[in-house]
Amino acid sequence: MDLGDGIRLRPLLAGDGEDLAAAYARNREHLAPWEPLRSEEFFTVRWQQGHVDETLRAVDAGRSCAFVLTDAGGRIVGRLNLSDIVRGAFWSAHLGYWIDGAVTGRGTMRRAVRAVCDQARDDLGLHRVQAATLLHNAASQRVLQANGFREIGRAERYLRIAGEWQDHLLFERILEDAPDHRP
Repeated sequence: MDLGDGIRLRPLLAGDGEDLAAAYARNREHLAPWEPLRSEEFFTVRWQQGHVDETLRAVDAGRSCAFVLTDAGGRIVGRLNLSDIVRGAFWSAHLGYWIDGAVTGRGTMRRAVRAVCDQARDDLGLHRVQAATLLHNAASQRVLQANGFREIGRAERYLRIAGEWQDHLLFERILEDAPDHRP
């Protein structure tokens, strides 16, 4: 799916390990404040390919959906995931994402989140998507709010990010509700 500015959203593919390793290496400093501490092995093609394989098994089992953002040259410049998909009475998933430092500030992730939420509603039949941001991640909060997510609370020491248990703001979107799209 074309998101504008030469950026495309597509499903994660079996051979994406090498491109993901390059993307993570290129964005190591940019992503470090927002992610768990990463071992040196994390940045290798072997580790990334193993993670791709594991992720695609979860996709095949219906427990997740995984996407990448690519630039005009086909280089991976971001990831989006719907994880922990639960059906039954819940019909819900968690949304996670990151974007290359060279692509920030263009509205790309806002458009990508909109597309993934539309797919969660239309193709997966989900009712609700939840996301969490660090308290000081105003850019990510703007992405969510622009896509109809509303803040539902604060979770203390929610995730171990940058080596410390950090509080997060929790957001949700009921997918049947029309989002308040902002420019």
